[in-house]
Amino acid sequence: MSTAVATDQRATRAVYVAFTFLGVAMASFAARIPQIRDELDLTPSRLGLLLLAIALGSITSLPLAGQIVGRFGSRRTVAVMAVLLGASLSAVAIGYQFGVVPVVIALYLYGFATGAWDVAMNVQGAIVERRIGRSIMPRFHAGYSVGTVAGALAGAGAVAVGVSVTAHVTACCVLVTIAVVAAVRQFVPDDDAEPETGGGGLSRTLATWREPRTLLIGVFVLAFAFTEGAGIDWISVAMIDDYDTSAAVGTLAFAVFLAAMTLGRWYGPALLDRYGRVPVLRALALTALAGLVLFVFGSVTPLAFAGALLWGLGASLGFPVGMSAAADEPAKAPARVGVVASIGYCAFLGGPPLIGLLGDHITVLRGLLAVAVLLILSIALSPVLRPPAEPETRVMS
Repeated sequence: MSTAVATDQRATRAVYVAFTFLGVAMASFAARIPQIRDELDLTPSRLGLLLLAIALGSITSLPLAGQIVGRFGSRRTVAVMAVLLGASLSAVAIGYQFGVVPVVIALYLYGFATGAWDVAMNVQGAIVERRIGRSIMPRFHAGYSVGTVAGALAGAGAVAVGVSVTAHVTACCVLVTIAVVAAVRQFVPDDDAEPETGGGGLSRTLATWREPRTLLIGVFVLAFAFTEGAGIDWISVAMIDDYDTSAAVGTLAFAVFLAAMTLGRWYGPALLDRYGRVPVLRALALTALAGLVLFVFGSVTPLAFAGALLWGLGASLGFPVGMSAAADEPAKAPARVGVVASIGYCAFLGGPPLIGLLGDHITVLRGLLAVAVLLILSIALSPVLRPPAEPETRVMS
């Protein structure tokens, strides 16, 4: 095995670790949202506003992420953000016992760390993808989903056996920080990416914000991010409050949703290669829509679980395929990925308070129907995902 091949294999494993453990951290926190909600005595709308702090942190960091990665590199950016994420989620796990204010501050920092980490690991993933000459970005995102499933199942187990939020989340944060800081040492240098001729980084970023296709891809990603985020934030709450299940069963429904997303991301690339982005994403949007309707109107717990499964499967590829579409031209990929991620993360800015507000008036379960509007929008926008070199139409066979 040549030195270059060995280097690429180590870098590939390191990118998987970065994606996977970000998912572990996110799901470990999300699995304990009902307990944090109860301790703070929050209504659905106030819980939505609390979760808004995460989105505000991400929206702050995402426009800066391209410049941060350009200056410090993806390796250092992910390492530093892993430390910040671990510290901030640990602060949530301790601070929720003392009131809302420390939780809001800690969640803002968690969102900031998540946004910059996300862009940096996608940039490194794109570099590795080009070095090995295979399309593996969806599988990196599948690694994230594997992490979310592991985190959700660990959360369900912690709830079932009575482990406190503080002990559970803090232990998770220590594990995530150590694993990621060690792994990113195997990242390849960012200067292996194709250089772009032209103006400086800031001018390129500003110009990218004026590209119609990039902006439309961003809106498409926003629609799927809202679909994914609504499931992550509200499935367990809806199961507990509206289906009257136990906290453990609600967390298991959340885990089913995440497991379905994982399967879609792992096996989806074969469908993308055969049929193309546009027909596959349209079919998945319809699948998510069917799952959402079944979850909302299923009436009984088994149908809600089936709805969560279809919802997660349908939501699986929107975000990673949007990132791939943004990176179709390698030289412009970092700036475009940053723009698309910034727009997509607006779903996490508006989603929690919107669903929470609707939850106060028509229940969280019925409020989730807002997702259907964006899924319909994503179907209309799906043609923007077509690679520039791909024919205008493809025949499914």
